[in-house]
Amino acid sequence: MSGDRDLSLHLVTDQRLPFPRVCEIVDAAVSAGVSVVQLRDKLVGGAELYARTRRLADVVAGRATFVVDDRVDVVLAARANGSRVDGVHLGQSDLPVDVARVLLGPDALVGWTANTLTHLAAAGDLEPGTVDYLGVGVIRATATKPDHPRPLGVDGFAALAASTPLACVAIGGVGVDDVAPLRAAGAAGVAVVSLVSGADDPTAVVRRLRAAAADGLAPLAAPTGASS
Repeated sequence: MSGDRDLSLHLVTDQRLPFPRVCEIVDAAVSAGVSVVQLRDKLVGGAELYARTRRLADVVAGRATFVVDDRVDVVLAARANGSRVDGVHLGQSDLPVDVARVLLGPDALVGWTANTLTHLAAAGDLEPGTVDYLGVGVIRATATKPDHPRPLGVDGFAALAASTPLACVAIGGVGVDDVAPLRAAGAAGVAVVSLVSGADDPTAVVRRLRAAAADGLAPLAAPTGASS
C-alpha cells in the first residue's frame, strides 16, 4: 500500500522514444526529484517489456517508486528475479485491481485509472487497501493519448477528487502552471509524460514541477508546446 510514499510527481515514460533515451530521461528526472516512475510501453511484447522493466529498475535504483503500466505478470517476473518493482498501474480494462492486490501483496503500490464518477464509485466499493491512488484525467487535451476522454480541466478534476477519499493523481496535458491549482483542488500529485520527456532540459522542468508541487509557488509557464 502507498503508506508514506510520495505521490506528488509521477513521470510516465514515453513509448515513442528510443528506450536508451527513456533511461537517460528517467535517470535525470529521478535525480531532480520525480517521486514515481511508471513504465508505460504498449508497443513491445512481454519478453522485451520484462527486459526493459529490469533495466529501468536498475536505473531508478530505489531512488523513486517504480511501477509498470498494465502488466502484473511482468512485475511479478521482474520481482522474482531480484528487480525492485514497487507496483502496478492498471486501466479499467486491465486485470481487476483486487486480483492484482492479492498477487502483489499488501506492500505494493496499486494505482487505477478513474475518469468518471462511475469509476470512482467502483473504487469506493472495493475493500479498503485494494487501491492506493487513482489516476484522474485527462486534465487538458494531449497528443500522448489521442483517444482520451473529454478534458476535465481543473474544476472537473476537483469535482471528481472531492467525491472520493482515495488519493487522486491528475494526468493528461498537465503543464507547470497547472500544478498549484490542481494541488489546491485536491490532487495528491500530478503525472506527466512529454512535458518532461520532450523537454530539452528534463532536469529543469522536473525542478520547476517539484517547486510548484511542494512549495505552493506561483504557477510558472510550461515550455512552449509542452504537454503530457
